[in-house]
Parts: sequence; structure tokens; C-alpha cells
Amino acid sequence: MGSHKTFALDSEIITTLANKNEELHNFMETLSHSLAGVQVNSPQAVSDLEEEFDRLFTILVEMKESMINTIKQEGAKKTQELQHQLTQSGSALKSAVELLEFANNALDIKDEDEFTKAAKQIKDRVTMAPAFRLTMKPKATDNMDHLMVDFNQERQLLQNLKFLPVPRAPEMEVGDCLVLDNTVSVAWKMPVEDSKIDHYILEYRKTDHEGLPRIKDERCWEVVDNIKTTEYSLSGLKFDSKFMNFRVRACNKAAAGEYSDPVTLETRAFNFGFDSSSSHLNLKVEDRSVEWDPQGGKGLESKVKGKENKGSVFIVVSSLPLCGRSGTPSPKRTSTTRSPAIRGGRDRFTGESYTVLGDTSMDCGQHYWEVKALKDCKSYSVGVSYRNLGKFDQLGKTNTTWCIHINNWLQPSFAAKHNNKAKSLDGTAPGRIGVFCDLDSGQLSFYNAETKQLIHTFKAKFSQPVVPAFMVWCGGLSLSTGMQVPSAVKSFQKAENGLGGSNSSLNSMAQ
Repeated sequence: MGSHKTFALDSEIITTLANKNEELHNFMETLSHSLAGVQVNSPQAVSDLEEEFDRLFTILVEMKESMINTIKQEGAKKTQELQHQLTQSGSALKSAVELLEFANNALDIKDEDEFTKAAKQIKDRVTMAPAFRLTMKPKATDNMDHLMVDFNQERQLLQNLKFLPVPRAPEMEVGDCLVLDNTVSVAWKMPVEDSKIDHYILEYRKTDHEGLPRIKDERCWEVVDNIKTTEYSLSGLKFDSKFMNFRVRACNKAAAGEYSDPVTLETRAFNFGFDSSSSHLNLKVEDRSVEWDPQGGKGLESKVKGKENKGSVFIVVSSLPLCGRSGTPSPKRTSTTRSPAIRGGRDRFTGESYTVLGDTSMDCGQHYWEVKALKDCKSYSVGVSYRNLGKFDQLGKTNTTWCIHINNWLQPSFAAKHNNKAKSLDGTAPGRIGVFCDLDSGQLSFYNAETKQLIHTFKAKFSQPVVPAFMVWCGGLSLSTGMQVPSAVKSFQKAENGLGGSNSSLNSMAQ
């Protein structure tokens, strides 16, 4: 007994030390990344500052040249106007001197008629003299004060030049963050009131590592910009990672501040795809869709190759359909054979066995996924099965498969099937079906994925891990995974837990 305790204690210490080593390693990577960032960003900041000052110098030089040019133009204009007036005045003065001399000479004339004639000439010349027609006010002054500049305000601005006011880092409100119905809501606050904040930038990324974000994570940060409030919700997410990291930064009109301390939220969900190795040969399987292909089994020929294949035969796989009124081969009248070597280890030949399984099994917990039938799909089933589905097994006809079956061909039907028993279901099948598998309580429920209305519930004690199972004929199915169990489904299951009633005939003790 003591040795077991010692072993458990040693294992716990080793786990704790390993986790601490990983934490320290991640922290050192963070420090190295920050150090490298400083070595890059510091010279870049200097370069950016020099560039801004160069722009400022350029503006000052351009403004200086422009204003000097304005002063020169004003001086040239005044010089031209004054010089022109000066020239006119000189001409007027010369004319006035000549007229004054003529008048003085006229005073010496003794003959009355000659004097009268001279006086009349003087009068006419005075009337037309430039000196009496010239404006005696200067057209320009020597004052240039109107072109002076007061640099006091600009000088004060330059003297008060500082680095941009950067907002402080927000604080994530972890208690208000919520992960529900494939929607993540995050909230944050500022450590102090800041009225200058214009908006926030939220960044998030998916990760499979718990705890602080890792520098060398395989996924990049995604950005949501221009958030005006201190909360944000990301809806319609596919949870294909165990966790998501979130961080936020505040921005004013000038700059963005530091990031908040990141928060890591758990986003576990059931993710799986179609397992092509488990599918019928006549099914065209992709990761998230499956489509019935009537030509899938044709064109294979049997061959025997050399001694290494002696005793082995490649079976010719063919479909021999008999068409009904619609011209489409009936699933009950189709016979196909195929070699196990062609696609995995499953080999089925009967109608209604156009099945494919999910590639991930479930052995505990609650899981949810949705299936949508493609347009005009004639027949399909959705459910779960043990992994060892036999080559002749059809979904719902064995005690190890549970499903609901929809038939839209000839005689439409909508039924729940298990252990070769069928129970007709009311109403019509929804276009999108939600599947809820609770292995802990032994329940398999089907819902209308749009309204979350319950369609049917199986109760069974699963003795083995189960996998999602599907059948499709003459049509196709698309698959949605990475989904949380919807809150409406959880609430309904909690309220209705233990309800057997109408589906008691299909409840089972799985073997």
C-alpha cells in the first residue's frame, strides 16, 4: 500500500515539475521574443521620429520660401508703383519749370496785344500742365509690417512637443467572459477612466495549450477592430481547438496602447469527419460531406498478378439496379460486392447498407453534432453505432446501432430504429437534425436543429465506445461538428431526464 502512495506521489511531483519546466520554457521564449522586439522596434522608433522631424523641417522650409516670396512680391509691387509715380512727378516738374520761365518772360512784354496773347497761352498751358493733373498722394507706403509673422504660438507648440499619450492596457473581466452555444463573449475594463479612448482592438486565436499564450503557437492572431464598447461576442464559431486566447488594446485618436494580459477560455467540442475507410463503395466521401454515387462500384476488374498474388482474387464490384417508377435504383434491390482491400476492412452487399461511420469514437461525456440532408435526398439515416458494424448490418436493425431513418421515396416514412424495431415519429423530418449523445447517462437524442425541439430519445447503457453513423441513398449529407451542446438542449435534457414514455419500446441494454 505504501509503495502505491510513493509511486503516486512521485508521479505527481514529476508532473508538477514537467508543467513548471514547460511554463518556464514558454516564459523564456516570451522574454526572448520581447527582447528581439525591443532591438527591432527601438531603432525603428528613432527612424520614425527622424522622419517626422524631417517632414516638419520640410514644411518649415517650404513655408519660409513661400512667405519670403510673398514679401519680395509685395516689395517689387510697391517699388514699381512708387518708381512710376516718381517718373511722372519728374516730368510734371520739368514742364512746370518751363511754364514758369515762360510766364516770367511774358511779364516783360510791352505790347498789350502781344501780352494778351501770351497770357492766354499761359492760361491754356496751365490748364493742361501735368503738374496740375498729377495725384500728389503716394500709391504705396514703405510700411511692411503687415507681412510680419508672430511665431510665439508655434514656438510654444514646438517647445511643448511630447510623445503621444498612449492609453493604458485594459483589464480582462474573466468573470464576465462566457462560452455558450458556440459563441464566446469577452468583457474588459480600463484601470482608470480615460475619456480620450476612441475604440478597442480585440485579438483572438485558437490553441490546444492551456494557460498563457505561447509565442510559437501554430495559429495566428485574428483581429476585430473598431469596437466601441468594452465587450464583444464572437458567434457562429467552430470549436476545433481545446482553447482560445483573447487579448485587447485601447486606442485613442493618436495611438494604440499595450495589450491586456491575455485570457484563455476553454472551447472543447466534439470534432470528427467521415471515415472513408468505413464507407460503402457507392458513397463519395469527403471530410464533411458524403454523397451517394451509383457509379462508384463499376469499372473494377478482377486480376491475378504473379506468384505474390497467387490464391488472391480481385473481386469485380458492380451494381445491378432495378429501377422503380422514378428511374432510380431501389436500395432494397441493389446488390454490390467489393474487395476488402479497396476501401478499409468493411465489406457490405445489401440494400440500405450504404453506410459510413465517423472517424472518432466516444466513450464518455456529452457530444453534439448536426446533419443536413442535401436537396432531394431520397433516403438517409443518422445515429450511432459500435465500431464493429458488420458487412451485412444496416443501421437500426442490430442491437449495436441506433438511428432515426428518413425515407422520401415512394412511401415516405420517418422512424426511430434500433434492434430491428421501428417506431414511427410524428410530423416531418426537419431539414437539419441535431444529434445529442450523452454516454454518461446513456441517452441518444435527436432534435430539430433549428428549433431545438426534441424528436426522439433512445436510452441505452453503451458497453463499448460508439461512433457517429450515417446511411445515405440517392442524395447526400453534410456534417457540422465542433459544436457545443446547445444550452436549449442541456436545459431540456435536465428537465426531461428519466422520461421514457413513448420510446420505451426502443430502449435497450446494449450488448
